[in-house]
Amino acid sequence: MNGPDPAQPQQFVDDVKAGPGGAMTDEVGVVTGELTVSTTLRPDGRAEIAVQYTGAEEWYVLSGSPVPPPPAGLAALHQDILDRIGRGGGARAGA
Repeated sequence: MNGPDPAQPQQFVDDVKAGPGGAMTDEVGVVTGELTVSTTLRPDGRAEIAVQYTGAEEWYVLSGSPVPPPPAGLAALHQDILDRIGRGGGARAGA
């Protein structure tokens, strides 16, 4: 039986349409429209959240990232971030 490869970080990537006010990034401020969101578990145990315009090459750090994953795990954090961005309002990674 093979388990997860420790050399490969745990990662979730999905597309979402940002709600009014979009998502706040460190590099370019608010991004809006069709976005791709990546939530990756770092070696230090925190989760890094990045966003990009769907189909683009450049990624931007979601403000507040990295964050510790909740007890429910990385998948739950990723879904929470997708929900936040979907609601918009300058969504951030932190509370």
